[in-house]
Amino acid sequence: MTQRFDYAVDRAYLPLLLPFGFRSSKDAVTVSDDGTFLATFGFLKLGTPLENITGAHITRHYRWWTAFGARGSMVDDGLSFGTNHDAGVCIHFAEKVPSPLRRKGHSALTVTVADLDGLTRALGGDPAAP
Repeated sequence: MTQRFDYAVDRAYLPLLLPFGFRSSKDAVTVSDDGTFLATFGFLKLGTPLENITGAHITRHYRWWTAFGARGSMVDDGLSFGTNHDAGVCIHFAEKVPSPLRRKGHSALTVTVADLDGLTRALGGDPAAP
């Protein structure tokens, strides 16, 4: 069964998401029954086979000025699709997944979905793990 995980959008920061082409009715994270993972965020998307995902865990309490939009990490090759500064799911990849922001690929993606526990479980992670 295909599972769709909508983003948890902080409406106060919606103007920061509009330049990315983000639409809450259209964009989401999808875990398909055909074995694929796809995260869409406006003009951007990142997809990979589920077998390329090595783990997922919940992260919390982001700095508000770095939490919104699509952005690469300043520390590593991670990518974030952020719609709030409260919490998200960090997804790790065995092989880096390319995006328009980094052709060499990303070893992780953080998505701020509404159902944190559900997405973490769907990707084989433990929602209770730190």
